[in-house]
Amino acid sequence: MNNQSSSGKVQTVLGPIEPDRLGVTITHEHLVVDLGCYSIEPHEATLKADVVVPVRLDTLNRIRRNFRYNLDNRRLWDVNACIQEVNLYKYAGGASIVDVSSIGLGRDPLALARISRATDLNIIMGASYYVPFSHPPDMDQRTEDEIASEIIRDVTVGVGETEIRAGVIGEVGVWWPHSDNVIKVLRASATAQNQTGASILIHPGYNDDSHHDIMDILIGAEADPSRIIIGHLDHTLNDYGSLKALADRGCFMEYDNFGSENTSGANLGGQDNVTDVERLNRIEFLVNSGHLDKILLSHDVCTKAKYYSYGGTGYAHLLDNIVPRMKKRGFTKEQIHTMLVDNPRRALTIK
Repeated sequence: MNNQSSSGKVQTVLGPIEPDRLGVTITHEHLVVDLGCYSIEPHEATLKADVVVPVRLDTLNRIRRNFRYNLDNRRLWDVNACIQEVNLYKYAGGASIVDVSSIGLGRDPLALARISRATDLNIIMGASYYVPFSHPPDMDQRTEDEIASEIIRDVTVGVGETEIRAGVIGEVGVWWPHSDNVIKVLRASATAQNQTGASILIHPGYNDDSHHDIMDILIGAEADPSRIIIGHLDHTLNDYGSLKALADRGCFMEYDNFGSENTSGANLGGQDNVTDVERLNRIEFLVNSGHLDKILLSHDVCTKAKYYSYGGTGYAHLLDNIVPRMKKRGFTKEQIHTMLVDNPRRALTIK
């Protein structure tokens, strides 16, 4: 049965709200997070120092080039620092943030509630599991029904004993090729969507074949394609025909790495990094192809190097820098409002 108390509302960490209260919303961020699952210990003696050095001006360049080495960069543990960073987004006109730190990323409901109270921002928390190498040791033994029940409880009752409820199922972490556990989590997330009315937000495998396979698995488990958000499209689907084919399936199309323009190397999946100009080119193509109502935007701030205070573009980049550029390119105010307000509202309203 659906989550009746939140049906027709948006479930935030401080309780359900009317969808019209969301306002400008970025749909794929991390406020407090532990990306320790990406840790790699280098073999070279000189690179071992990059594991333990703090993020500072004189270490930022090396840390950005060696994302998987440095521990300090991948741990956003300081609530007060987060409040300062997200307040810049609020001052720029932002009203709501989706924190997609699912299980395996140090999800922290109480910290999110503190940040929401301190900033007066609506924060929507994620559920389900991140990528396979962040899974608990007993994941092979966990059944699809057990995982679905856990996600359903997170959305309808709350995480643990906190009574703080998730408002979206995700980010559901997928790696390519899709393992048995990934398929199990995807199917369990589809079941949870049916029971709760929450949307599913996907971290796809960094391979062009991953997206359609994910859609097939979710729809095969009776998920509603119009309630599926495919994230990280910045990294894949460079071919416009493939991009349109995915959009034609009815899912939300999320460009969530605005501000990430690292030219020092490939991203985690091995693909070349793209620029904000390329992101806008693809969004413009989708708009012209009739898919304006499916586009979501965000930054995926998940490291200190992305913080404004450390020289990154931070959580306000879209509002401060990208929206003015969109207007210069010919996007109308109504189109921008659709992407930043209307689409998130539809995607996050519990059915």
